Amino acid sequence: MGKIECKTCGHHEHEHHHEHEHHHEHNTKEQLRLIIITAVLLVGAVIIEHWLQLETWQLLLVYLIPYIIIGHDTLKEAAEGLEHGNPFNEHFLMSVATIGALCIGFLPGAETQFPEAVFVMLFFQVGELFEGYAEGKSRDSIAHLMEIKPDSATLWRKEESGEWKEVAVAPDEVNVGDIIVIRPGEKVPLDGVVTEGKSALNTVALTGESLPRDVAEDDEVISGCVNLSGVLRVRVTKPYGESTVSKIIRLVESAGETKSKSETFITRFARIYTPIVVFAAIALAIVPPLLIAFTQHLSPITLFSTWLYRALMFLVVSCPCALVISVPLTFFGGIGGASRRGILIKGASYIDVLSKIDTVVFDKTGTLTHGQFAVTAVHPDSCDEHQLLHLAAHVEHFSTHPIGAALRDAFPDEATDGCKVSNVREVAGQGIIAAVGDKEVAVGNTKLMDAVGAKWHDCQHLGTIIHVAIDGNYAGHIVINDQIKADSAEAIKALGELGVRRTVMLTGDRKEVAENVANTLGISEYHAELMPADKVAQVEQLLTITHHPSPNTHVAFVGDGINDAPVLARADVGIAMGGLGSDAAIEAADVVLMDDKPSKIALAIRLARRTLNIARQNVWLAIGIKLAVLVLAAVGVATMWMAVFADVGVTVLAVLNAMRALRA
Repeated sequence: MGKIECKTCGHHEHEHHHEHEHHHEHNTKEQLRLIIITAVLLVGAVIIEHWLQLETWQLLLVYLIPYIIIGHDTLKEAAEGLEHGNPFNEHFLMSVATIGALCIGFLPGAETQFPEAVFVMLFFQVGELFEGYAEGKSRDSIAHLMEIKPDSATLWRKEESGEWKEVAVAPDEVNVGDIIVIRPGEKVPLDGVVTEGKSALNTVALTGESLPRDVAEDDEVISGCVNLSGVLRVRVTKPYGESTVSKIIRLVESAGETKSKSETFITRFARIYTPIVVFAAIALAIVPPLLIAFTQHLSPITLFSTWLYRALMFLVVSCPCALVISVPLTFFGGIGGASRRGILIKGASYIDVLSKIDTVVFDKTGTLTHGQFAVTAVHPDSCDEHQLLHLAAHVEHFSTHPIGAALRDAFPDEATDGCKVSNVREVAGQGIIAAVGDKEVAVGNTKLMDAVGAKWHDCQHLGTIIHVAIDGNYAGHIVINDQIKADSAEAIKALGELGVRRTVMLTGDRKEVAENVANTLGISEYHAELMPADKVAQVEQLLTITHHPSPNTHVAFVGDGINDAPVLARADVGIAMGGLGSDAAIEAADVVLMDDKPSKIALAIRLARRTLNIARQNVWLAIGIKLAVLVLAAVGVATMWMAVFADVGVTVLAVLNAMRALRA
């Protein structure tokens, strides 16, 4: 994906993606066309060789045509490797082996190997085609997963005509001291102070808790919150680059490589292995004929063609293409396959870590719970349940507060039952009083009950208690609570079945609430009333405990808010809820669950383990077949066709096996 140039939309990024997609598709078609043309020309060359008695040099010219058509890119790559001081790559090995096969026919007593030379190049390009196709499928799966939509800010500024207008701009175009307008439903784009208006802010992404925060004139607001109710005018106090969100994103931004340990090992292995193979092939071509000639008093020239042919086979077989191509491709395929299931894994290294998770640590609000209010109990005192909900829903008719929405959802007939609501007034920090028909109804907290003279009583249920009074008399209370996600229990159970030894919940919520959620879901350990720094300390302790007995076991942290970003970055693997999670959490995390389902954590671990198994299969397949053919080549039993299969054939098989990782 290219850099986003457009500040207010993703147009340039999408354009770049489509250009890349078109370019990749064009290259694939061109490569396939060359393969077909070469195959046809190779068949024609074999027929010509069979029916016409041509000189060796004439026959070479016939085979050179398909050879150059299919091999010019490989020869060019080999030449560039030599030019840049990196000669020992698969292109160099293919070039040396095929050029040697073309030349071997000119040695005394040697048979021509022209068809083999062209076929090696042809099959090598077939392998490249399969690799390109598999990589393209993986890339497409990832590219379409998440559309990037930059936040905008509504600037309130004075035009040259003297009129004040609202202008949509990118957040980084807003200066300190500017006034921005934030409407209900919009995210606060920059830090500032309210100059006009009252509202409630959804701070879940910042605090991890679902209770909104009321703000009014002169109150500070920070970027990342969502405005829930009234229109706010805010004077910006910090530039975008120094805003709360930007600072946290920079704090947790990873600058390290994301290659897996297996992938890094294969790369290092190929760098050491390839030059050894080249010099071993040279030794195989020179040393045996000299020794045999010396001991048996023969001319080394007559033996040289035989051993050169074996050395060339040795080169072809030894090419580490199957490992160098298939292992990274397996990890890339695993990432693509996971993305199809809404799991974005940001690098191959995290597949290694995911496969060895021993402890999973959860944030509560927005991770195991929805972070949204719902009525969980109704306790009437001087009326029935229906009337209590009926009155509360009417009083909250015009409220955009989540508590009001929860009360209206619990009494869906509120809008159609014909009751008249009037004289609505909000008491800041306490609740709402309104006339419903001929009754004055107060809905709010204990402070509001005291203010209207209602003798309230407490409730033992967990959650937020909303008290109701009618004409100053206590009518009862309604319990509102955050709801546990439907698949949270399934997620904990699935992790246990996968062998995850410990599940831990960390939350800033009250101990009673945390205990209830942990017991309901079967979580083995919980810690409540924590600040963000406390969560980091808890994860640090768990990392020490987990790594001490076995450095190969890892800790995962699952969260969704800005306050979770440092913990997500500190854990061995951070998993963010991407659908509703904050941008900072998504930036900090190594794995993003795009649909916010905790059950996807177990799926991510299963996919990681499956990907690693496929990579191991490819390693053993490649090494096993290559060793067998190398031995046969050294003793003169193997043919060039066997060598081709041991290299390019195994590569194709490994690539096809790697593509299984795409199927989640």
